[in-house]
Parts: sequence; structure tokens; C-alpha cells
Amino acid sequence: MIKAEVRDPRAKSLTFDAQKTMYGGKKIAAGDVIYVFASENEGGAGLVAAGVVASAEPTPRIPASERQTPRVSIVVRRTGLAARPLGRAQLQAFRGRGDGRPEGELDFKLYRQATNKIVGISPETAEFLRGFFV
Repeated sequence: MIKAEVRDPRAKSLTFDAQKTMYGGKKIAAGDVIYVFASENEGGAGLVAAGVVASAEPTPRIPASERQTPRVSIVVRRTGLAARPLGRAQLQAFRGRGDGRPEGELDFKLYRQATNKIVGISPETAEFLRGFFV
């Protein structure tokens, strides 16, 4: 899944350049299903779209940098729009629970740090997110 600035969630194709990766996000590849969260830090509304990764290219590392978070540029072909809200407000009640529920995983991976990012999610969380699309 990705949390980033999304200018037009209704666009058929979404491009995200040099996005930070965490929690397995650097393994993203063409053909992966992806859930798109419009960053509330940039005026977004949380979960807005689902799609398929059309392309994924790692951003080259900076040679002089000792510590650099892996970054990836992706293009997403949108396949659906969220039918109901899911964002920081809906997930806040699950903060710090650690009970294995999808809501807790989402809150931890998306909102523990305010940064935009691409992250990997569990199959259970992916199934939970599928329920937000018609």
C-alpha cells in the first residue's frame, strides 16, 4: 500500500516518484495489487483507491550517502475507488493495540510516522481493505 499526495484519485493512472519504502515496501513489483491512501498531511482523505502496479523502478542510491532509505518510483493503474472512509480518524482507536487486527497494522504502518511511504501488508490486511471497494 502507499500513503502519498494524491492530486486526483479518479485518474486512471497514478504516478508516484521516489517514494520512501518501509516494512517490506521495497519489494513492490509490477502486477502487485496496491491500496492508495491520500496523505492527510497534504489535504487527503485516507483510503481513496485500489489499483495494480503497472511499473516499479528503484531510485538509484546516492553514492556518497552512508544511510539512505530505499525509494521506489511506481505507476499505478487504478481499478477502484473507496466506497467508505478509512483514514487516521477511523484507525486512531486501534493505536498501540498489537492484537493482530488489520486496523492496528494499518495504524502502525501508516500513522506511527507521518511520512509518506510504500509499505508491505499482511494477507489479512489486504483482505480487510478489499472490503472498502464495490
